[in-house]
Amino acid sequence: MSALDSTAHFHAFLQFRRRAAAWPAAAATAAGMGQIIQAEEYLSQAQWTVLKSTDCSHAIHSLLHRNLGLLFMAKKNYEEARYHLANDIYFASCAFGTEDIRTSGGYFHLANIFFGLGKLDIADTLYIKVTEIWNKYLNNHYEVLLQVRTQQIDLLGKQFETDTGLDEAQEAEAIRTLTSILDIRESTSDKTPRKTVFVLKTLALFYFLTMNSTKAQEYALRAFNLAKQRHLSLQEQTTTEELLSLVSGGKAHPTTQ
Repeated sequence: MSALDSTAHFHAFLQFRRRAAAWPAAAATAAGMGQIIQAEEYLSQAQWTVLKSTDCSHAIHSLLHRNLGLLFMAKKNYEEARYHLANDIYFASCAFGTEDIRTSGGYFHLANIFFGLGKLDIADTLYIKVTEIWNKYLNNHYEVLLQVRTQQIDLLGKQFETDTGLDEAQEAEAIRTLTSILDIRESTSDKTPRKTVFVLKTLALFYFLTMNSTKAQEYALRAFNLAKQRHLSLQEQTTTEELLSLVSGGKAHPTTQ
């Protein structure tokens, strides 16, 4: 490989590391085939560099395969998309664990492929997994904040602000992912109301942690009303009521499982 080629691929790799995570398949689709071709060339250079490198982390491999998966989804080449998303999940699992929110994106995009292909049972299983991962993360983060808040009150007489522990891109991903799953759940809520309630409660907790009380109360109230209307179990109705109390200013524990 010439020095010029090496430099070009190195710069492509650096650009990939900085910007690839923000490349959305939907935007490429909207922009037309010209944008897709440009993205394909860009990712092809990044792929070449990553594969030739001996020190790329599992996280970088995951990022590469996720964006290649999104690219092939935009091109409607679902077999290739599934291949790359499976690799994304593998490398993300190696880097972060199978139940990490950074791995959940691969499950989510793979679920979208199966949903589009009409393989609803597989898609449903993956959507459940994604929701559970986000729900567990948010619940665990709330528990940590609750402990810190208690210590802060004891020491200084005031509370820490609530937050998600996520950066801006991760918060945007959480909203995009969970609202997309909610749309799918609500289209079949007559058959699976408990799954719809679960997503609503997860979104309520997310917005509670972002200090968006209006949206938190909106989703919690929708979860509570649906649980009552569909005569879900007493435990389910109780947990939704506790969550509604929490996001409305009460002190109930957010048991959203």
